[in-house]
Amino acid sequence: MKTSYNMDKKIAVVILNWNGCGMLRSYLPSVVSYSEADGATVYVADNGSTDDSVETVRREFSTVRLITLDRNYGFADGYNQALKQVEAEYVVLLNSDVEVTEHWLAPLAEYMDAHPEVAGCQPKIRSLRQKDLFEYAGAAGGYIDKYGYPFCRGRIMGAVEADNGQYDTIAPVFWATGAALFIRLKDYREAGGLDGRFFAHMEEIDLCWRLRARGRELVCIPQSVVYHLGGATLTKENPRKTFLNFRNNLLMLYKNLPEGELKNVMRIRTLLDYVAALNFLLKLQGPNAMAVLRARRAYHALRKDFAASREENQQKAVLTQIHERIGQSILKAFYLQGKKTFARLMNIRPA
Repeated sequence: MKTSYNMDKKIAVVILNWNGCGMLRSYLPSVVSYSEADGATVYVADNGSTDDSVETVRREFSTVRLITLDRNYGFADGYNQALKQVEAEYVVLLNSDVEVTEHWLAPLAEYMDAHPEVAGCQPKIRSLRQKDLFEYAGAAGGYIDKYGYPFCRGRIMGAVEADNGQYDTIAPVFWATGAALFIRLKDYREAGGLDGRFFAHMEEIDLCWRLRARGRELVCIPQSVVYHLGGATLTKENPRKTFLNFRNNLLMLYKNLPEGELKNVMRIRTLLDYVAALNFLLKLQGPNAMAVLRARRAYHALRKDFAASREENQQKAVLTQIHERIGQSILKAFYLQGKKTFARLMNIRPA
């Protein structure tokens, strides 16, 4: 039987909410019960909702601390604004559609306490819709390929694996999912937090890239398990999501790529993005194809606004090679070589 891990209120679980009254009613009870049992404080940061979210929290969750923001700042800046009002050693950025399990915080906190070199971590994330499968956005820890395409232990491109315990070891990762990101607040603030200009999508990978480049470590701790519904804000192939994913991915590459790689990687990404747009057209998804093209135009229009961020990142980087950023194309490995599980990718060389 597991014993409660007394954290003396040093952990703040922060749920960013926007018009998610139904989600809060469904998932907040277990978050409150299991997190408070482990000694954590639960916050709901409301991102300018127009539904009954605020009143629901006040009326039905008396122990939850409520942060009300004056408008919808998006995921990235919403958390930045909310965390200005939180003081704790560790914060957990937790999506409102996550179902947690008993003592989910203890393995995360115990590992972080014992490893000061680690800035952040994530639990193992399974799908709430199919509980034997990993969840698309996070699984058992995130990685990235040479050209900026993210993938996970347990999810390569669209191929999601069943969780058979094959990734139950604690492992270093390139990025920890923003659906359940456990991070030292000091590291979050020193790295500049999430980039509010992204609004939503890719912002946690960008933050994690900054942390890794500056010598801080990230891990997945699969002894903690949560279940994520996913797709609660935008569906997987919503044109708005397609636009944000492509635009933000390009901006992230521009901000963080080493100088010696920038031109070549961006040249190849241009080709790959046009291939992606063509693929959408062939699948009769014209709005998504147009979203890719709009994303590229937006990237070029915004790039100059990110020049100072790129310069800062280059100056503060201490690692010239990040092992968890693999040295070749995940598209080639998946589509041409048939490597559709993380285990088959283990021999890919670092960038």
